[in-house]
Order: sequence, then C-alpha cells, then structure tokens
Amino acid sequence: MRILFALSGFHRVDRGAETALLALAEELAATGDDVTVAGSGQPRPDTAYRFVHVPSRPREGFERWPKLPALRNEMAYEEASFAFHLRRADLGDDYDLTLTCGYPWTNWTLRRRYRQTPHVFVTENGHWPAVSAESEYRFFDCAGLVCTNPRYFAETKDQWNAALIPNGVPKGLFGPGKGIREELDLPTDRPIVLMVSAFMGTKRVLDGMRAVAKTNDAFLLVAGDGPLREEGDRLAAELLPGRYRRLTLPAHRMPKLYRSADVFLHMSKVESFGNVYVEAATTGLPVVAHDYELTRWIVGDEQFLCDTDSSAETAAAIERAIAAGPQEPSPRLERFTWPAIAKEYRSFFETIVSRPPRR
Repeated sequence: MRILFALSGFHRVDRGAETALLALAEELAATGDDVTVAGSGQPRPDTAYRFVHVPSRPREGFERWPKLPALRNEMAYEEASFAFHLRRADLGDDYDLTLTCGYPWTNWTLRRRYRQTPHVFVTENGHWPAVSAESEYRFFDCAGLVCTNPRYFAETKDQWNAALIPNGVPKGLFGPGKGIREELDLPTDRPIVLMVSAFMGTKRVLDGMRAVAKTNDAFLLVAGDGPLREEGDRLAAELLPGRYRRLTLPAHRMPKLYRSADVFLHMSKVESFGNVYVEAATTGLPVVAHDYELTRWIVGDEQFLCDTDSSAETAAAIERAIAAGPQEPSPRLERFTWPAIAKEYRSFFETIVSRPPRR
C-alpha cells in the first residue's frame, strides 16, 4: 500500500504526535508498505520510509502573533506555513491513502491536492474537528477517523467511519535499566519526579510544580518546552529552589531519562492518548496521574491515580509512589506496542481503500 504521512513537526521535533505517527510509519514501511513521510525536519539515517523535507516556520516564532479563526494559536500558524509549501512539494501523486493529525491546514491541503485519494485523520491532537460544527471545524472531512481513546470513539463512531486504535511504544525500547543521572548532573541523594510534558496550559506543568513542592524533598525534572517555560522557571525558583531542572533530549535518549527517575508525574486531564503513560509504566516507574477514563484504560487500577486538582492529594500520591518503588511492567502494556498497533491500522486502511470512491 502506498501511504503519505504529513505533519509539520516530523523529523524536527519529538513531541507525542510526531513520535507516535513516525513509529507507525516505520512499522508499516518495515513490513512491506511504501510509505512517504513529509515534514519540516531533515532526513534521518536508516528509516524504512522515504522522507521528504517540506519547509515551515517553527511555532515558537508565532507565540505573540494575533489569534484569529483558523490561526487561533502558534501551532496553527506553524501548520499554515507548512501547508503552504506542502501544496507544491515534490511528493508524487500516486498514493492509496494520505494521513495526518494536523487540522485545519494540513488536512485541507492533503484533501485538496489528492482529491481522489482517501484521507485518514488521527486524533493525536484531539477530536474537535470531527465533533464541532463551528468556525473552521465545519469544513472537516475524512474517509477514515482513527480515535486514540474510547471517549473519542464513542463520540464520533455514529458520524464517521471510525476505528478505536491506541498509540504505543516500540517493542523493547522502554524498560527497566540503568539511567543517566550522573551524565545529566542530576541529584543521586533524593527521589526524582519526572514530567515529560510541553509547557502549555492544558499540560498543567505549573500545577505539578506546586504539588512536588509539598513533598518532603523530591526533585522535579521536566523534559519539555513551550510558551509557559519562563513562567515555569520563575515559579520553580520560588517553590523549588535547588529542586528543579528543565531540559530537552532527543527521542533516542528518552528511555534512559525515564530510567533516571523514581516517579512519573503527568497532570493533564485532556490527553488524546498520552504515550508517556505507556513509556513510564513500561520502564517500571510508578505513575501519578489524574484519575479518569483514559488513564485507567491505559495503566489500569494499579497505579497512583488521584484528583490532580488538589495539590495536597497529588503530593500524597507522589509520596506513596516514592515509597512503593519500581514496579514490574504489567502484561496489559503489550497491547500498546507498535507491531500490534500497526496491524490494527493496516486492517483499517484496507477497509477504507476497498470502499468505492465518494462522488
């Protein structure tokens, strides 16, 4: 099958959506499909898929630009700049499917350029385009909708050709082992709480800082970046002097970063999936996260789920997780590995391609 993946951040950043879809592209290409990936980064060695560089301006340069419909945040501006170049990029025209999680601009561009080709949209960044009829969302369309969690599927299956397919991790990449505390100059005499999260409002990193500040002596390590980075640094200097570090690492070093921590903390309440839950739990880290449908679907009842709106309750959960120590990864996590997930995608793709084209 000939498949085109397109997203601005491919090969330039290693955020959740980019990491997930590239893992899918690699698995499909390695098992026989002809996969092309279009992104704003540069080719990487030894990928099973073909990569095409398509320029875009990074979102950080748009953080203070005006907020408008279809350009309502810095992410939309970045995507619009990518889509402008995507229209005329040397990608070829002979595909069985196109795929993205970018809306509105990438979705619109792929559907316009490849009018006769079925388009698949993945809810990595939310299912709002598929459920809202307001503003730019009313122009959404796709031949197949991949829902990354049960709630998205329940709310879209009656309107769209939808499938419930989770994200996951490469089999064997994450797991217990030796970390890199000394290499990163991290403390070795106190527990480390790790957050892998963008500095943006919905991720609630600042609320995580307030919770860690209530623990006895835990050190907070945040791997991520975003528009709230400076506010986060100021708050950490106030609440966590000597107990905080912010950094970014390339994707291939993240398994060792997880192994350098004692507890994983994630404060978001609106995740589309949350690869980080699987990465942490597969590493053997106790997971402290908000107690809701998604986290229980992924990690089950054995983790340290709580009401993260309460700093005191979150701090108490962190202390319990520290005391519990490393955990044996649950067999349930086998479902969330890319070889298994790619088979679900491939089966869904076959049903889409076999359908008569829409007039």
